[in-house]
Amino acid sequence: MPVSAILTDIEGTTSSISFVKDVLFPYARRALPGFVRDHGGEPEVRRWLDVVATEHGSICSDDVIVETLQGWIDQDRKHTALKALQGLVWEAGYRDADFTAHIYPDAAPALHGWHASGYPLYVYSSGSVPAQKLFFGHSDAGDLTALFSGWYDTEVGGKRDAGSYRTIAGRMGVAPGEILFLSDVVEELDAAREAGLQTCLVDRREDYPQPRLGEDAHGHPRVVSFADIALPAA
Repeated sequence: MPVSAILTDIEGTTSSISFVKDVLFPYARRALPGFVRDHGGEPEVRRWLDVVATEHGSICSDDVIVETLQGWIDQDRKHTALKALQGLVWEAGYRDADFTAHIYPDAAPALHGWHASGYPLYVYSSGSVPAQKLFFGHSDAGDLTALFSGWYDTEVGGKRDAGSYRTIAGRMGVAPGEILFLSDVVEELDAAREAGLQTCLVDRREDYPQPRLGEDAHGHPRVVSFADIALPAA
């Protein structure tokens, strides 16, 4: 079946897992107390702090909310409120040039090539949409945001839930069978395949020293680089 659009994950797919875990997460953990102290009264920040407080009825102070969020960072919890607040904190880091986002050397040329060939490109990541835009807007390869036609995060649903991919296909206006989903997580690919999407396992040696072969790939086509993904002209 032809491919009409490409949906990609970020962490472990376009970019290294270590950048997120070794740079972004520690930065957010360190910066959260001061950020909440300085910006906790702003509506967008308050909205997400209140989500955390409401979910845990015993929380009554911002200091306790911050400690809860820091604990979630340590656990790598995929909570929408945490992801949104992390994105707001990272915005300051990107703006101040404290870091740029890692992009694998093979990913940027492929994204540019697919875009130039007429493939609409989309992102689906557990990181919030604003964080995704910051990531690709301040990457090692420059500002890549213009390459993408849409952005999706866990507000559409969990990445291991087939319903999330059906929702995304509906919002994209593309038949599920014409969407190629790229990810490093086999269970995400399983969910996408259940929803009818085409799939490709990106199995990078830098992130996965032990190759996922045979049964470990769950039948998904497998590549070790974006350069190995061959697509017909759109």
